[in-house]
Amino acid sequence: MTQPEPTPLVQIEDWHDDLMTLHARIAPRFGRPEVRARVGRYLAGLLGPVERRNGWHLAEQIGEQTPDGVQRLLRTARWDAEAVRDDLRAYVVERLGNPDAVLVIDETGFLKKGTKSVGVARQYSGTAGRIENCQIGVFLAYAAPCGRAFLDRSLDLPKAWATDRERRQTAGIPSEVPFATKPALAQTMLARAFAADVPAAWVTADSVYGSDSKLRFWLQAQHRS
Repeated sequence: MTQPEPTPLVQIEDWHDDLMTLHARIAPRFGRPEVRARVGRYLAGLLGPVERRNGWHLAEQIGEQTPDGVQRLLRTARWDAEAVRDDLRAYVVERLGNPDAVLVIDETGFLKKGTKSVGVARQYSGTAGRIENCQIGVFLAYAAPCGRAFLDRSLDLPKAWATDRERRQTAGIPSEVPFATKPALAQTMLARAFAADVPAAWVTADSVYGSDSKLRFWLQAQHRS
């Protein structure tokens, strides 16, 4: 997967006030003060000139000696990821909302070496352009005249994972998470956006989603193009 170009430091400084505003908005979702503080540093680190955005590099970027704190934030710290997602969506609509905007469904692959990452399998990755051992994430993005941002995400759970009780338990997959096709994941994310009154004129996606009749008929029923 191609790494994004580092963001110029001058631009990061210009973003500081907006970043602090966003951090203040989501901070109440994190119960412990040290976790709230680390979230702010982590967000700034993601925007910084980091060669690779993994635990070690981000920890170094935010001035921590080891990646343990960053890994705890993402793996074991108690916070409501869905509530943070909703905060982000509201923030994006406030800043970029436009009735002529486009909701964009797309997926990307995350290459993996082992077999324990949730949803990892030998499958086609558009990122690599071939079949690889990878996870697949389905994303909903918002493209408006004055900017673009992600709104939602869902990890694809292949049927081999969804039906393997022992593997699910070992990986910590909640029992209420069912198997769903990628178009079904897209529909769920779009439904959340529609329920939140995200303004948009169009929904677009590639052929994996456009060729799914259930998704197309559902969009038509929602009076969406």
